[in-house]
Amino acid sequence: MYTFAYCSLVVVCFGSISADVNSDSGYNFLVIVTDDQDIMLNGMTPMAKTLEHIANEGMTFVNAFTTSPICCPSRSSILTGKYAHNHQTKNNSRSGGCYGRVWRETIEPAALPVWLSHAGYDTFFAGKYLNEYFSASIPPGWSQWFGLHGNSRYYNFTVTENGKVATYTNEYFTDYLDTKTVNFLKNLRADRHFFAMVTPPAPHAPFTPADRHKDLFPNVKAIQTPNFNISSSPLQKHWLLTMEPSTLPLKFLDEMDTIHRKRWQTLMAVDNMVENIVNILREKKLLEKTFIFYTSDNGFHLGQFSQAYDKRQPYETDIRVPLFVRGPTIKPKAVQESAVALLDIVPTILQLANLELPSFLDGQPLPLHSDADVLIERQLLVEYWGEGSLETYNPECPWAAQDRLQLCTVDAACHCQDAWNNTYNCVRHLATDLNFIYCEFKDNQNFVEAYDIANDLYQMKNIGFEILPSIRAKYSLAIQNLTACVGHTCHIIY
Repeated sequence: MYTFAYCSLVVVCFGSISADVNSDSGYNFLVIVTDDQDIMLNGMTPMAKTLEHIANEGMTFVNAFTTSPICCPSRSSILTGKYAHNHQTKNNSRSGGCYGRVWRETIEPAALPVWLSHAGYDTFFAGKYLNEYFSASIPPGWSQWFGLHGNSRYYNFTVTENGKVATYTNEYFTDYLDTKTVNFLKNLRADRHFFAMVTPPAPHAPFTPADRHKDLFPNVKAIQTPNFNISSSPLQKHWLLTMEPSTLPLKFLDEMDTIHRKRWQTLMAVDNMVENIVNILREKKLLEKTFIFYTSDNGFHLGQFSQAYDKRQPYETDIRVPLFVRGPTIKPKAVQESAVALLDIVPTILQLANLELPSFLDGQPLPLHSDADVLIERQLLVEYWGEGSLETYNPECPWAAQDRLQLCTVDAACHCQDAWNNTYNCVRHLATDLNFIYCEFKDNQNFVEAYDIANDLYQMKNIGFEILPSIRAKYSLAIQNLTACVGHTCHIIY
């Protein structure tokens, strides 16, 4: 039994994990993470090949959530199995911890690829890493590295290829990832197990499809859910959603349709990539030894509550994500309704690899073999720190710099997507007889939102000010405890 301890450069130790090389599980692991792919707005509908090869051959988690609905914090949770308050990546900026000093010196050296590398796995990464990654250096633990510089792009991208920086102008990024991943799998040594992570840009803005897909879905329109382009009163929603314009002008609705259609188009290259990966795994006789995880870093809204297009909100469109897992021990077409989170992927892989679970992991192993009829009660924390400063002021919109708003654009009718105090913590509580979310906002109003999701999926009726004081106090205490939790204390039902 080998034990590996992980300490940062500032001599902060995070515990150890043990690997028994004589009890090798024999499994390989492949994680595919898309960018801003929703589940609530039919984001999986066009992906027939992915549904065929992964969902229909494995387990669908119908209640899967991100614990921070924004790229960099969510991806950091996927890599570490920790909540954002523990890995300290709070938003997409360097000052907010995205690929910042704490991440590089303290958190990254104790992330999943390091553990698997020490346990003897070949590790491979291709795609978007973290939004503020602009470096020739290879993060620790990766045997092969093809990391995108910055945020998602489709053409004209720069990548670090095993320590060398290269720029491509005309190649489509998802196709590039497809080629690199297939080549890695083709050249695997027969005596080595692998962990691969592939993170394509789709369907993130700027929603650029491959040329071969740009004319698909000509009649598809944005999903007009019951909460699509409706106004919000000050007693129903936090202040950011009540700002003017109360609804998006009709001239913007055609643009919503175009964005939705382009998002689907960008996913077609991902669908092809998934099929190519499955085919090479089958050809190499590795498919029946490999667990494949397919998910997204967060969801997406498109016109809901009159917010044009983004994530960052505590609503089901933004926090729900697709999650499918195919593997040697999973029954085909299985469905699991228990609440799970992206930070559960790390402990799941470690458990399947017969590695000891570190006590500091906030996530729990996914219930891959649990009876689908047995719903496991779970309280998940959803946490977000709003962004907005004097520098994010847009003079084209009728707001002042001191408002510290962000993502205010003319093409979204200047209905801003974020602000300095769009900061909140929520408890997402799922049990046999309960499907509920309770949120507290850290704004000047100390605003509260709560929804009975079982009867109000689209969160039209805020019951935060109607529920009994005792219930409100219970969930407020849960937030207090969960925002300070570490490891097993994150698993307690408060």
